[in-house]
Amino acid sequence: MASDMRVSIVPMTADHLDEVTALERVCFSDPWSRNMLAEELDNALSAFLVALDEEGRVAGYAGLQVILDEGNILNIAVRPDCRRKGVAGKLLRVFLDFAKGNHLSFLTLEVRASNYAAIALYGSRGFRGVGRRKNYYEHPREDALLMTREFSYDEG
Repeated sequence: MASDMRVSIVPMTADHLDEVTALERVCFSDPWSRNMLAEELDNALSAFLVALDEEGRVAGYAGLQVILDEGNILNIAVRPDCRRKGVAGKLLRVFLDFAKGNHLSFLTLEVRASNYAAIALYGSRGFRGVGRRKNYYEHPREDALLMTREFSYDEG
């Protein structure tokens, strides 16, 4: 496995929208539009992060939506030339730390049933498969695996 890539994890801003939109098109068959991403910047329930490489380019990004004590990871995407270098894991770590720090009950996400690398990453971080959404994805049509990471807090 290649060594971890040095990235800076920072909140997504309007300055990142062009690169994140391009990344969406590369990574997903049904990508979010620039407008959809821009709207998330103004959504108080959402937190979007970018991982910047040493040149300040977007190597990856991730989005989280929090409602009450539940977190839903909306997307994690990594530039093809930056994959398998720890970028997604670093983005995920920020969300896991956030979840613990804010006493969320759980984080949940959907992943293509054939995306074995992502499923392995999430599994290594304590996420467990809890169900399937039939034909959730299109182009190609495929089930989503629903994965959840629960948190427990001792009531001192």
